[in-house]
Amino acid sequence: MYEVVKAEKLTPDVTRLELKAPHIAKKAKAGQFVMLTVDEHGERIPLTMADFSAEKGTVTIAALEIGKTTKKLGTLKAGDKMFSLVGPLGLPTESHKYGTVCCIGGGIGLALMYPVVRALKEAGNKTISIIGAKNEKLLIYEKEIQSVSDEFYVCTDDGSKGHHGFVSDILKKLIADKRDVKMVYAVGPIIMMKVISNITQPHGIHTVVSLNPIMVDGTGMCGSCRVIIGGETKFGCVDGPEFDGHKVDFDNLIARNRRYMAEEQISLKKFQEGK
Repeated sequence: MYEVVKAEKLTPDVTRLELKAPHIAKKAKAGQFVMLTVDEHGERIPLTMADFSAEKGTVTIAALEIGKTTKKLGTLKAGDKMFSLVGPLGLPTESHKYGTVCCIGGGIGLALMYPVVRALKEAGNKTISIIGAKNEKLLIYEKEIQSVSDEFYVCTDDGSKGHHGFVSDILKKLIADKRDVKMVYAVGPIIMMKVISNITQPHGIHTVVSLNPIMVDGTGMCGSCRVIIGGETKFGCVDGPEFDGHKVDFDNLIARNRRYMAEEQISLKKFQEGK
């Protein structure tokens, strides 16, 4: 059992949980994830680590409450116990010294973006961060990301804060201004990562994306998280979750992530009805 040290709402639909897990915390690195099960009858789901502290022996996750399991996570409070937590899983971010890096995040992806920007900053890079959400109220990890960024841009679809438009607009401007960006990192909605990769490819800018395929065990045994990278089949859990954005078959990823939408809706409905 893993104790919830702290639980808080970042937005009405996003919950942040700090969990006591010293054996995971001492090995965790930016870009990695955990597989968790809320209770003994629950499903296993992957969530990227939004933070970790070897000193405190804790890992932090943030979940968008969109399905049965993530809504269960939203009910947990400090002192509650989680049934299982496995990690750290996946390959960590390659935080080399590139020079100037541009990190772009949207939605719940901003939780993962924070430790990645921090790691790239600690590696000696100049960090430009672009974050986006539908509106100001849905922005998360804004202060945290800004604290490790040399340049910082906010975008909202409705113009309620920062640039009225998409994160891709700022990236296009940076490229048009001939900024010497050596690497672009993107995490968030699949369509956003696809757009970012399409923008950088003609300019030959190395682009890394953190993918979110459906996972079952998280250790490469089930094959559920198959993704096509450069025409080859890879497993998101053990070969990723980060890949070269210019090699990802995003259309295949979108299709595979829709496989269980009907079942997910049935499960959520039963949970909401208390069944």
